Amino acid sequence: MSIRQIADGWALETKSTAYVFGLNSGGMLIHRYWGARLPGENDYPPAPSSAIWLSFNGPGQLAREEYPAWGGQSFVEPCLKATFSTGVRDVVLNFESATIGENRDGVQELRLRLSDKHYPLVVDLFYRAHEEYDLIERWAVVTNLGTEPILLERAWSCLWHLPLDNRYRLSHVSGRCLNEMQLHRESLAPGKKVIESRRLTTSHHAKPWFAVDRGNADEESGEVWFGTLAWSGNWKLVAETTDFGSTRIGIGVNDWDFAWRLDSKGGASSSLVLPACVAGWTEGGFGAASRALHDYVRGELLPHRPALHPVLYNSWEATYYDVDAPSQTKLATIAAGMGVELFVVDDGWFQGRKTDNAGLGDWRPDERKFPQGLGPLIQKVNALGMGFGLWVEPEMVNPDSDLYRAHPDWVIHFPTRARTEGRNQLILNCARLDVQEHLIATLDKLLSENNIAFIKWDMNRNVSEPGWPGAPGDPRELWVRYVQGLYRIWGTLRERHPTVTWQSCAGGDARADFGILRLADQIWPSDNTLADSRLAIQEGFSQFFPANVMEAWVTDAARERLSLEFRFHVSMCGALGVGCDLNKLSAEELRQAAQLIAMYKEIRPIVQLGHQYRLRSAQQSPFSAVQYVSSDCSAGVLFAFRTHIAGYDSTVTLPALFLRGLQTDWLYEVEGFSGARSGAAWMRVGLRIELKDFQSTIRRIHRV
Repeated sequence: MSIRQIADGWALETKSTAYVFGLNSGGMLIHRYWGARLPGENDYPPAPSSAIWLSFNGPGQLAREEYPAWGGQSFVEPCLKATFSTGVRDVVLNFESATIGENRDGVQELRLRLSDKHYPLVVDLFYRAHEEYDLIERWAVVTNLGTEPILLERAWSCLWHLPLDNRYRLSHVSGRCLNEMQLHRESLAPGKKVIESRRLTTSHHAKPWFAVDRGNADEESGEVWFGTLAWSGNWKLVAETTDFGSTRIGIGVNDWDFAWRLDSKGGASSSLVLPACVAGWTEGGFGAASRALHDYVRGELLPHRPALHPVLYNSWEATYYDVDAPSQTKLATIAAGMGVELFVVDDGWFQGRKTDNAGLGDWRPDERKFPQGLGPLIQKVNALGMGFGLWVEPEMVNPDSDLYRAHPDWVIHFPTRARTEGRNQLILNCARLDVQEHLIATLDKLLSENNIAFIKWDMNRNVSEPGWPGAPGDPRELWVRYVQGLYRIWGTLRERHPTVTWQSCAGGDARADFGILRLADQIWPSDNTLADSRLAIQEGFSQFFPANVMEAWVTDAARERLSLEFRFHVSMCGALGVGCDLNKLSAEELRQAAQLIAMYKEIRPIVQLGHQYRLRSAQQSPFSAVQYVSSDCSAGVLFAFRTHIAGYDSTVTLPALFLRGLQTDWLYEVEGFSGARSGAAWMRVGLRIELKDFQSTIRRIHRV
């Protein structure tokens, strides 16, 4: 079994890793070990005692508690902070019980119960060992078993302790809209590094993902501890290094402007289920860490798995808001001739939508653009051999809309403040049950009346005036209840329309996380479709998302300096899409696009479902390369890109590329190179490719 009780504790073991904790002599639940799986249970170190050092630091400060609460003589970051009805503002958690069993899906779980020493507050800690993926999953549930309400001021999902050391380096991503997923690595010194979102969504600016090493790991080797939070709202990550050589990563729902009132026992809000965090350890470097998360996403999270995503065409850049049946029919005919498999109508199709200042909320076809509704267009698209998709932005409303005029109270707002508009729109309060029911009914009607295969779900602004007049609990519960409501809306629609493929878009990747991937099959990584910029964004995205999740369009951006081939090659590194204005493509460009789409379909199973190896970083070098290898190692595909390198092309010699993921004793052929060589030779001797500025190449790899 992957979870077992051992002397003075519990061990979660996967194929090659182990996570161990237990009770120390003082009865505290203490972290013991996280690293390589060891042969015997006695090989794991015991839980350290809770000795006190002088008078300034007590057990709560020194002990590596598995789930610390704020209370006593402790000054490190806690997972839980609460205020009781008596005014007491600390929590003293004692271990109560442990059970190992199976949930309703037959998955083994460990459940530990901690309870406050005096008050009827309990915390249930849940653990799963994903043996196949070498990952540990953790979350917590906080419950009030009493008759008086309890106010939570912080409730994190978990705390991850690293082996005692003072050499750690933190990897994380940051950015902004149009420049997402920029990778950073920085040393951790005594103190705290805080990364967070306060924007109601996961945000463009950071992601709840971490990778920690001892400063010597690279793509191929070195110990790495890594993880990510499955949550689509405000979150907080704190990397804390103490003066006693202890380093830990706390992660969970952001406590900024947060409060949650736990009602009395039996009430609808007497418990708070916190989002799960998935984490792992590897000695195979950052690449192995990424591949473990990729496999987990494809194998456990995605609603449609393991599905290959079709080549889509999106008509936004061809027509913008000037959408009507004739224009879309013309584009669909051209797209089908190129080999496109899914035709998507973007913004502009619904009632009153001429620009971005009207119509949001009124999700029915505009009679002037589609006099007979969407049905005739969908039938034509289907007759051309393509599925039909549609863009929606359900969480938003324009003040100039029938919905807002009927329900101005449905938006997030403070009664005495102006309602700040972003992109001429306001945010519907999805925490409200009536808003949830309206959106479910509206979108269910749209999907039931039309043969829609794909929905691009967008959200194009961040929150302001986060008020909720008439909230059933503390108004600050909005941050969590909004996301819970979103999950309910989306989840209900998925249940009713299980064949529909959904994409999460929020002006790019502002809602890109493992929480949304239980509902969405894809993520739109950026509104920036410049191919040379996308190389860096896609590299950051790949740190924890697999290629089949990443929708990537070929557009007209920089077509004057970037060839159609280069733009296609960049997008072929994920789930290929096309967003060009097809009316402007020449006959030769259409022919070339069709050839590239045909090539993509051949390599698609390897790209979308294979193992990814980042051979050279696009964020660090103008010469980058990425390789995908099938799960059985029999085939692969190599992408290489050169952007601008100063100097004459004839004087520039590009570095060798060393392939990865091949079987050392198998023979392989690489397209463009004569003769078969062993996997060991391709990986150790490498190969050289010559490219000029803004050139790219694809080389297929086959086992002989």
